[in-house]
Amino acid sequence: MKKNVRNLQTACRFALSGLAMAGLTACAPHYDPNAPALRTGYTCCNLHFEDDWISDGNYGEYPFIAAGTPVKVYGYSGDRAYAEIGGRKMRLGHDYGRKQETLQQWVEKIVVAKDPKVRLATFPPDVREAIRIGKVSEGMNKEQAIMAVGYPLTSDTPSLDAPVWNYWLSSFAQYQLIWDKGGRMKVSADPGVKARAVYSPGK
Repeated sequence: MKKNVRNLQTACRFALSGLAMAGLTACAPHYDPNAPALRTGYTCCNLHFEDDWISDGNYGEYPFIAAGTPVKVYGYSGDRAYAEIGGRKMRLGHDYGRKQETLQQWVEKIVVAKDPKVRLATFPPDVREAIRIGKVSEGMNKEQAIMAVGYPLTSDTPSLDAPVWNYWLSSFAQYQLIWDKGGRMKVSADPGVKARAVYSPGK
């Protein structure tokens, strides 16, 4: 009997690691759309995803779910949460910032109570367009930058008071947001990365 249990546990571990990219979560907590959600709200910002996986890495090369999309969080397991976002089942993976914040703290940052689209509507047209397409625009404030590209990784940028925030388009393509004393930012990156990360009206 004990051997069968160990075999089942091993099978589950292989299923979660080897098939995660395909979105197969048979060994994960069961989704019950009729069960009460542990947290409800809206996406704080544009959240990039691969298949059904949203990571705190938030790599900019992936497609994204727009800021203000409705979210229901149904469960936590290890370093991941299980949610329905815009009617789609998703997994939220706390992959990098585990030493700086808990899974629940990260989820509470990206799932907010107030719909950010209300604030978005008050921004200048160029800023709204940059956020709509998931890019930063030089001169943005911190609220606008977060809405556009999400929070910086806490493993790279432990505090939002830091003068430099580190972001990644991919595991090999990094860019930085550099903040002046007035809370406005400029982007530092290789020209190719900068062209992909920054919204430039008219170009």
